[in-house]
Amino acid sequence: MGAINGNEFVNRINKLNPEIWFDGEKIEGLISEHHAFKGIIQSKAALYDLQCDEKLKKEMIFPSPKTGDLIGLSYLQPKTKKDLKRRRKMMENWAKLSCGIMGRTPDYLNSVLMSFASCAGFLEGKEKCFPQNLQAFFEYAREKDLSFTHTFITPQVNRSQIYIEHSKEPIAAKVIDENEDGIIVKGARLLATQGGLTDEVLVFSVGRFLFNEDEAFAFSIPSNTKGLRFICRDTFLGGESTFDHPLSSRYEEMDSIVVFDNVLVPWDRVFYYNNAEVAEEFVSKSSFHHYAKHQVLTRQIVKTEFLLGIAELIVDTINISEYQHVQEKLSEIIVGLETMKALLEKAENDASLDEWGFMRPNIIPLKVASNVFPKIYPRFTEIIELLSASGIITLPTEKAFYSEIQEDLNQYLQGANKPAMERVKIFRLAWDLTMSSFGTRQTQYERYFFGDPVRVASDLYKSYPKDSCINTVCRFLNLTSE
Repeated sequence: MGAINGNEFVNRINKLNPEIWFDGEKIEGLISEHHAFKGIIQSKAALYDLQCDEKLKKEMIFPSPKTGDLIGLSYLQPKTKKDLKRRRKMMENWAKLSCGIMGRTPDYLNSVLMSFASCAGFLEGKEKCFPQNLQAFFEYAREKDLSFTHTFITPQVNRSQIYIEHSKEPIAAKVIDENEDGIIVKGARLLATQGGLTDEVLVFSVGRFLFNEDEAFAFSIPSNTKGLRFICRDTFLGGESTFDHPLSSRYEEMDSIVVFDNVLVPWDRVFYYNNAEVAEEFVSKSSFHHYAKHQVLTRQIVKTEFLLGIAELIVDTINISEYQHVQEKLSEIIVGLETMKALLEKAENDASLDEWGFMRPNIIPLKVASNVFPKIYPRFTEIIELLSASGIITLPTEKAFYSEIQEDLNQYLQGANKPAMERVKIFRLAWDLTMSSFGTRQTQYERYFFGDPVRVASDLYKSYPKDSCINTVCRFLNLTSE
């Protein structure tokens, strides 16, 4: 089949008809027409149209190594640094279409599945592991251009260091049975972004499973699998007007709880199960972090460029560029942006082949970026708020500009270099990115994208090669290094 376009994506999602619950009601009818999902589905369709654009085809698709059909470049398993940069260019193109706002463009989980398949050899010979299923499913997804949501997180019942679930009915999703057809899963997982709006749900276990090996599994199933439900949070969609809500009207991705009500996962969709050791090691020893962080950093750079553009427009609109404290704030964003760009370039330049012959970007610069961005992003949104001052609050709607008070608005809301309507457009964009419910979700999302920032920092510390630094000091002091 090969790479799909936007219409094919929308038609496929509508035909799936998964069980989605929103505001206490089960959604009926075409999901693409529902007010809470229309904007994000249209935005995703635009991504698929972009990969079929004649001018960008060379940057977005490549011939399948299996069929020769043209397929999405996010499925490319890189074997050279050139391949790695081709992937980055493709991801950049998709990120720019949403200004880096969409955290779950299809290339993110396509890259995740690609990374797992590239390390399927790790599962060879291990108990209750099926590397052949993982490889076969990757090829199937690649040829069909499938889209994915995923869920790694268990419900936050008790976050103490040692917690053993004693509930009569499972809370965290676990394997409760198996038969000749597959494994039976019951319970829930959290935070499936775009849950129900994709072809498939990719489920992987992350963490330690000393006392709960039945929670250690990996599989993928269609979003309309019997017994699978998506329970949505409240919407952060402010409205459908792109003037009043320029970001949420387009990019409100929705997050959901995934409930497995005695779901049968067929054996050919199981990658591993009931193997605590594999579940604890596979994500860290595979190339997951290399390729996932590579995609995320590419998007975050595009997003930071967008923030810089908003900040500079605000400065120009109300003519505050001569103030040194304003210049300092803009320089903060510039420093962050160039730091992220440098880390991405270093990760690609220092890439190397892994044991299975695939080119991995260097993980250390990517881990550094994963520590940097959660700290600088909230600061950048704060800078936009500080530059905007009260102007980010006194914002009329689009409708007001076509009412009897139009002349008042044009007179009193004009900027130094912009008419009133354009000034309000810019400030509404700043508000939607920083202060609306959509904007505050964006900030929290970036803070915790790869999990608890303290754990992310701890992982960097433990994995960073420090021996040469220690040896330098020991030589200087004429000490015996350990």
